[in-house]
Amino acid sequence: ARLIVNGTYLGVFALTEQVDGRFTRHNFDDGTGNLYKEVWPLNWDGETITNDFEFVEALKTNEDENPSIELIKNFGSEVKAAGPGEAAEVVDRWMDIDEVLAWAVVDRTIRNDDGPFHWYCFDGCRPHNYYWYEDPTAGTLHLIPWDLDNAFQNIVKDSNPVTPVADAWGEITADCLPFGYGDWGLMQRSAACDPLFAAWAMFDDDYGRLLNEFLAGPFAEELVTAQIEAWATQIADATTEAADIHDDAVSVRKWAGAVKELLAALDHARSIARSPLDGPDA
Repeated sequence: ARLIVNGTYLGVFALTEQVDGRFTRHNFDDGTGNLYKEVWPLNWDGETITNDFEFVEALKTNEDENPSIELIKNFGSEVKAAGPGEAAEVVDRWMDIDEVLAWAVVDRTIRNDDGPFHWYCFDGCRPHNYYWYEDPTAGTLHLIPWDLDNAFQNIVKDSNPVTPVADAWGEITADCLPFGYGDWGLMQRSAACDPLFAAWAMFDDDYGRLLNEFLAGPFAEELVTAQIEAWATQIADATTEAADIHDDAVSVRKWAGAVKELLAALDHARSIARSPLDGPDA
C-alpha cells in the first residue's frame, strides 16, 4: 500500500498479519485453543519434554486464563515414547500430515532457511520462526511458519552468511552433532535429528507427491510469473514516485533488476526441486 503520513508520501509498504487469536479464529474451525511461539515439544536432545514454564511463557493466546498445556505435552511425550519405528503413526494421528508436508515442500523449495528447518546452536540447538497451534476440539497440533523475510535468498547460492541450511529434506550431517556452516561458520544441527522432523521425513512418498503437485500447480512457471508481473505492475508507479521524492528509496533500476533476479531464482528452484524426482537417468 502507498503510505502517506501528514501529507507526505513515504513509499510502498507491506502489512504483515500478526499471528494471534484473531489469526487462529479466522483459520481454524475452533480458534480458541493455545497458540505458542517458538517452543518445541521436545528438547534438542530428543529425550526430554520441554518444561512447563517454557510452554506457558510461549503462549500468545489464553495467557491470562491459566490454560492447560497438556495437549502439546502429550504430543511430545508420545513422539518420544514411540521411537523411530512408530513415530510416523503418532504424528499422523496428531497432525494433518499432508498439511505439514505441504509446508515442508514449500519451505525447502523457496529456501526459507531462517525457519523451523534451521536448528541454530548457541545455548543448545533450537528451530526458529514458527508457532504451534492446538485445536482443542480436534485434539490436533498445527505448525505455523512465521517471519519469512529471508526466504528466496539462498536458492541460487548461499547469499546470506547467517541463514543457510546445510541439509536437504531428511538428510543428516555430522552424526547429529552441531557443525559450522555458512560464510560465518555458525553452528547448526540437522533438523532430521529431531524425533519429530525424523518422523515427518518417513513420509517420503507423500512428500514427493506433494512436491509434484506444487511444481505442476501453484509453483508452475506460467502462474508464478504472471502473478509476480501483475504485482510488479501494481506497484510500479508508486515505486517510481518514491524514487523521485526520496534519496534513500530503492531506485527503479534496482527494483526492476530485483524482480528479474527473483524470477530467475524461482526458475532455478524448480530445476533443483525436479532433480531428485527425475532421477539420474532422466
